[in-house]
Amino acid sequence: MRRADRARIIGDGRSDAAAPDTPPAERFRLDVWLWHARCVRTRSVAAQLVKAGRVRLNGARVTAPSQQVRLGDVLTLSLDARVRLWRVTGFIARRGDAKAAAETYVEITADDTPGSHAS
Repeated sequence: MRRADRARIIGDGRSDAAAPDTPPAERFRLDVWLWHARCVRTRSVAAQLVKAGRVRLNGARVTAPSQQVRLGDVLTLSLDARVRLWRVTGFIARRGDAKAAAETYVEITADDTPGSHAS
């Protein structure tokens, strides 16, 4: 496989070379999605974040960077001194600008969480 062809492979292994207007995959690797969503600067840092157990997927701790993320999944991210809740709303084929990345998730606030004890 040529290097250019390898670069076109998207999250679930399908190639988008034949149909450039094909929508992105229905699932992505967790480390790739965190990097595309601009949660961290590099994919290797995203993998380290997951391996350290600082990411939960739908409430369950995840330690495998290759874990698949699907639309509607809720991620709990422990970053610095903050805990963030993000709902996955989309995927992008490559890491882009902040505007494109912001369209891949919705931040969940305490008011949005059913059964929360927020006042």
